[in-house]
Amino acid sequence: MAITLRQLEIFEKVAMCGQVTQASNQLLLTQSAVSMALAELERLSGAPLFERSGRRLYLNDRGRQLLPEAREVLARVHRIERFLEESIGTPTGTLVVGASTTIGNYLLPAMVGEFSRLYPGAKALLQVGNALQVEQGVEAGELDLGLIEGLQHLPSLEASPWRRDELVLIVGKDHPWASLGRATPDMLKDAAWIMRETGSGTREIFEAAMERAGVSYAVALELGHTEAIKKAVEAGLGVGCISRMAVQRELDQGWLYEVANPVDLQRTLLIVTRKNDYRSALFKAFLDLLENNKEL
Repeated sequence: MAITLRQLEIFEKVAMCGQVTQASNQLLLTQSAVSMALAELERLSGAPLFERSGRRLYLNDRGRQLLPEAREVLARVHRIERFLEESIGTPTGTLVVGASTTIGNYLLPAMVGEFSRLYPGAKALLQVGNALQVEQGVEAGELDLGLIEGLQHLPSLEASPWRRDELVLIVGKDHPWASLGRATPDMLKDAAWIMRETGSGTREIFEAAMERAGVSYAVALELGHTEAIKKAVEAGLGVGCISRMAVQRELDQGWLYEVANPVDLQRTLLIVTRKNDYRSALFKAFLDLLENNKEL
C-alpha cells in the first residue's frame, strides 16, 4: 500500500465539502484529478470510503474512521512544514551541547539559561562528560557541538579556540606547602597527586605540562569529579591540580591554598564541531552566544 499525502488531503477536503466540484475548486485541481485520487485511495483501501447520492458524497463507516486519522497525519505534516520554514531564520528546537566537566559545571549553565531567555522557542540541552567522551559524542552525531578543555583527540572534528583557562596547584590548609606558597620541581616529583581520570582534559593538560618541564610524578589517588578532588585535597590527602574557575571560591574562603609552581599550566578551551555540517539558525545562534562570551 502506498497512500500519498495528496490523496489524504483530497479525501479530507471531499469529506468536508461533500462534493468533488467544490473540493476541486478549493484545492485548485481539476475534478478529474480529484476523482482519480479518490478512486485510487479507495482501491488501495480495498473498499469504498464514501456513499454516493447523485453529486453528493457521504462518508461510510470506514470513511468516518479514517477521517480523524487522516487529519492527524495532515496536521503533523503542516507542523513539520511550519517548523522547517520558521527554523531557517529563527532559532527553534533543541540543540544538544556536550561539555567537559569544568566547562559544563562552571561556565555553561549560565549561558544555557541566557540562551533560553534570548530565544523562547529554543533550548540547549547540556550533557557533561570528559573531553574524550564529548568528542566521541560529536563525531557520532549524538551531540551537535562540544566544548572541551583538553587536547583534541579526533582529527575528524573541527576545533576552534574559545577561551583561555589556567590550572592551579592546590593544597589543604595544613599541608606543608600551604605556608610556603610555592613548590620546586623536586617537590612536585615527591607529591602525592590527586587527579582526574584518564581522558579528562585537565589530566591531559597537566601530564603534557609536566612532560615538557621534565618533571616525573606519581598519582596517589584518581577521582572522577572535580568536587571530589577538592574535598580530598582539603582533607589533606595530597596535592591537586584543577581549573582556577573551579576552585576560586575555596581559595577565597581559605579552605584551600594555591601554590605557585614552575610549570606552565595555561590552556585553551576549544569548541569542537563536525566538519562541513549544515549549520541551522539554532546552531548559529548558540555559536554567537559562545562568541559573545569569548575571552582569549
